[in-house]
Amino acid sequence: MARRDDFITQINQGYQMKGESIVLGAAMLDGEPIKEAFVKIPLKTINRHGLIAGATGTGKTKSLQVFAENLSDNGIPVLLMDVKGDLSGIAKPGTENEHITKRHAQIGLSYEPKGFPVEILSLSEQKGVRLRATVSEFGPTLLSRILDLTDVQTGIVAIVFQYCDDEKLPLLDLDDFKKVLQYATNDGKEEFEEKYGRISTASTGSILRKIVELEQQGGDLFFGEKSFEVNDLVRIDEKGRGVISILRLTDIQDQPKLFSTFMLQLLAEIYNSIPEIGDAERPELVIFIDEAHLVFENATKTLLDQIESIIKLIRSKGIGIYFVTQNPKDIPSDVLSQLGIKIQHALRAFTANDRKGIKLAAQNYPISDFYEVDQELTRLGTGEALVTVLNEKGMPTPLARTLLRAPMSRMDVLTDKELDGLVSSSKLVSKYNEAINRESAYEILNKKIANTPTEKSSRGKTKNSKSGMDPLIKVVTSATFVRGVFGILNKMMKK
Repeated sequence: MARRDDFITQINQGYQMKGESIVLGAAMLDGEPIKEAFVKIPLKTINRHGLIAGATGTGKTKSLQVFAENLSDNGIPVLLMDVKGDLSGIAKPGTENEHITKRHAQIGLSYEPKGFPVEILSLSEQKGVRLRATVSEFGPTLLSRILDLTDVQTGIVAIVFQYCDDEKLPLLDLDDFKKVLQYATNDGKEEFEEKYGRISTASTGSILRKIVELEQQGGDLFFGEKSFEVNDLVRIDEKGRGVISILRLTDIQDQPKLFSTFMLQLLAEIYNSIPEIGDAERPELVIFIDEAHLVFENATKTLLDQIESIIKLIRSKGIGIYFVTQNPKDIPSDVLSQLGIKIQHALRAFTANDRKGIKLAAQNYPISDFYEVDQELTRLGTGEALVTVLNEKGMPTPLARTLLRAPMSRMDVLTDKELDGLVSSSKLVSKYNEAINRESAYEILNKKIANTPTEKSSRGKTKNSKSGMDPLIKVVTSATFVRGVFGILNKMMKK
């Protein structure tokens, strides 16, 4: 009895919050839940990022669902990266059954079925609000890093952006970018050499091949207009609930470069667009990245460094990022060390490597007087998890095996008819889904090439001698250079 009393005291003291918080469930001892020994997350530390991990079928998606629902109820917008396509049911109320009633009685919470305000987003031609960004918005630095270019190739990309700035050529989609690259070593070769020096055909060829690779993964659908505005992710509905934006990614599971491209651009744009709020009482936006291994498994070291920098710095904007994956080892150690909130579902030990991995995973959690963590990791039932969060002072709470509450919304996907209705009622569809193909670099250069004889005779050397500026000086003092070097990512790296 003394052990049980000590445990209850530790949980109640460790999870006592002065400010607003979210109840995840009830703590468990010796496999039994203890009623009203609530395991909670304070809103104040949700921007300190987190991890939801566990083997397939252990309940991590439902934990994500519970987390997102309660954030919405507290007026906090949410962005869900839905790779498996199983989260759209959040828009509709759940159904109470005997199992849910019993679970909530054990926890000491009432159950209220309800749906939540949902916006369906898409990177491709799936149903939903289309997310796009222009090549120009990426800037030369981020675009080069995504394409994994060499220093020489990165310099060429910077020159291409500079040329487009000088000539007032809109750089919107990948066709625009490819056209300028081709022009630089063909019809516009002399023009480029006079302004910026000789550009290697071999280098532009290598860059073009990298672009084609990105296009083959769907990048041609992502780049273009109209650009999605970050402020449309941080909306509150008429009832004061945070809007849950669900980005459907079921068709890009085998396109990791497109997924990484989108993630980096989105996080960089969020960082750049949302003002600093410092140590706020609640987050501005919480992002859940399901199947998070897709972000990391094919990323270059440069991209991993950028992700780590963003994770470190974006929390000052009031943004919390949560990675959802099967095993903590899917997350690079430098990123994992930045995650203050951990919800760990069961891991399976089928092989010697599995058992070794479980012992390593156990080291990510606080030492407990009540649990052998490596053993608990294999004993957790469906809907149970080991939980540790950061309290309002930023200190880790006691580790708690937790019986998690059930989602209030539907634990299944919407029907096609329901999905159609949700998308058609969206206020953002009309704003973003009309394809815009205004005149840009591709069309302008084609016209210029068609008029080459007239252009050459009228231009001569006048345009270049007029500036009288050394090409190198011209590049480093340009708007492109400033955007590329002192832009979003590099500003973050210098902090």
